[in-house]
Amino acid sequence: MSIPVDDVTVPERVRELAGSAALTPVWENGIGGLTFRTDDGRFVKWGPRYLEASMRAEAERMRWASTWTLVPHVQDQGEDRTHEWLVTSAIPGRSAVDPFWIARPEAAVRAVGAALRQLHDALPVAECPWSWGVEDRIANAAERGIVVAGRLHAAPAIDRLVVCHGDACVPNTLLDDAGRGIAHVDLAALGAADRWADIAVASMSTAWNYGPGYEDLLIEAYGVDPDRERLAYYRDLWDAT
Repeated sequence: MSIPVDDVTVPERVRELAGSAALTPVWENGIGGLTFRTDDGRFVKWGPRYLEASMRAEAERMRWASTWTLVPHVQDQGEDRTHEWLVTSAIPGRSAVDPFWIARPEAAVRAVGAALRQLHDALPVAECPWSWGVEDRIANAAERGIVVAGRLHAAPAIDRLVVCHGDACVPNTLLDDAGRGIAHVDLAALGAADRWADIAVASMSTAWNYGPGYEDLLIEAYGVDPDRERLAYYRDLWDAT
């Protein structure tokens, strides 16, 4: 993913959804999806339909998770033959990769690790209707034409089954200016899985966003000791799927 740095052509559907509100592009992903902030307190996501996850799935999961934790309120969701869109209410706070936090990496990493633990503790796995387990992820990859190496079909035993975020990269945590996690976004893959599936990705993503040296700090902030076997496995699975 990358934050847009050049002028972005606003899709017609996004203009319709924004109405009279002014639009500011805030994010672009690797498949051409765009996210815009409106000046009336909303975010509009728009992008091509994609088999790995959908905005319909994201809307369903946010509505479910909102009973137990703070996530964006869904205002609208829809799709046509080629594209989909999602409109949510803005939540006060900054992404953990906002320049404010890029300049304060240690505090940001600690906040993201603690917030991930809070998410796992808050969401009731027994009531979660979705799975993000290894078999389901490999099956989803197969639907997209991706063959996952045989060695990754044998996962380590589950340490603790939780409701995982499904894309726990650090940009998807919102922080207040005091360094507390206040919400999570981009929940299209949310589902039950070993907590290390999230921890592995979250800690790995610190290097992408802040540079080397912060992976174990995030794990410490989460509240566990590093499990090198599970970290390696779930990072490889992430890369493979």
